[in-house]
Amino acid sequence: MADEQQPEQQQVQLRIDESKMTSTYANTIRTSNTQDELVMDFGMNIPMQMPGQAPMIVFNVGSRVIMNWAGAKRLAMSLGQAVRQYEERNGEIDINPGGTPPPSPAAAN
Repeated sequence: MADEQQPEQQQVQLRIDESKMTSTYANTIRTSNTQDELVMDFGMNIPMQMPGQAPMIVFNVGSRVIMNWAGAKRLAMSLGQAVRQYEERNGEIDINPGGTPPPSPAAAN
């Protein structure tokens, strides 16, 4: 068995083209899905206070990303690894610093 030859591994170059890239900031995400795809709306929760009215939050969608489920799983794994590495260096991330749960973007609909 030691005489069996392993197939040669071929190196593949990866080139990243960022010429059409845009960057935006998002402080919230709304997700929905179908059987085939995951839809992610990234945007900003903007608190609004009108005189004489109850406070509200406007979810201003800036970008929509649609992925198949295999891509979504790779994204989840990559984000999980990035968060673990960050927390190992800097401590646990507090996702609820004020003690009250953040409003759900779905509640704004």
